[in-house]
Amino acid sequence: MNYGQETERTYERAGFGAPVRRGSRPAILVVDLTRGFTEEGFPSGADLGEVVGAVGELIESGRPADVPVIFTAISYTPAEATGDAVTWLHKAQGMRSLVEGGEEVALDPRLPREPQDLLVVKKGASAFFGTSLAALLTGLGRDTVLVCGATTSGCVRATAVDAVQSGFSVLVPRACVGDRAAGPHEASLFDIQAKYGDVIGLKEATDYLRALPGRNA
Repeated sequence: MNYGQETERTYERAGFGAPVRRGSRPAILVVDLTRGFTEEGFPSGADLGEVVGAVGELIESGRPADVPVIFTAISYTPAEATGDAVTWLHKAQGMRSLVEGGEEVALDPRLPREPQDLLVVKKGASAFFGTSLAALLTGLGRDTVLVCGATTSGCVRATAVDAVQSGFSVLVPRACVGDRAAGPHEASLFDIQAKYGDVIGLKEATDYLRALPGRNA
């Protein structure tokens, strides 16, 4: 989305939008591509089939170089889902249906998940908040995170902010993120590009991963 030359000049004058470093040890972080978000039949969902397909392509492009893949899922206990303990659920009532063990919190079956892939269960928007994600990435020796998933204006943006604040370069392949509506999606990509990471094309992302040394190098 084009916000006009005045907006572009304002952000350029403020010093935003510089490119981030591309590290040599990336990880792929797939945020909340669970059925409750990728299938429009669920209260919190939308048809994100194209996003799921693009994420699958990204993951497969990183397999030869053993790029770690970390999936996240929002999942609440029955007590959390029906009670008052999780303040966010007072605002986002539709997510009370994301109860552990339910079909909505299951990863989309179209994703190419393998046994070595990691799963982080979270309660909030950011994949870093209240989880072991930062420690996992540090333990894996990662320096760059390709953030994918849903929704762009919610959990993806929050995760991108916390990723760069945790010391990781952030890349967001545009085709690999989705939202329920175009406006919030585009506005959030603009914001991420300006302040937190680089929003890139899928080809640029897959080329970056394919250029990494292979497992037999």
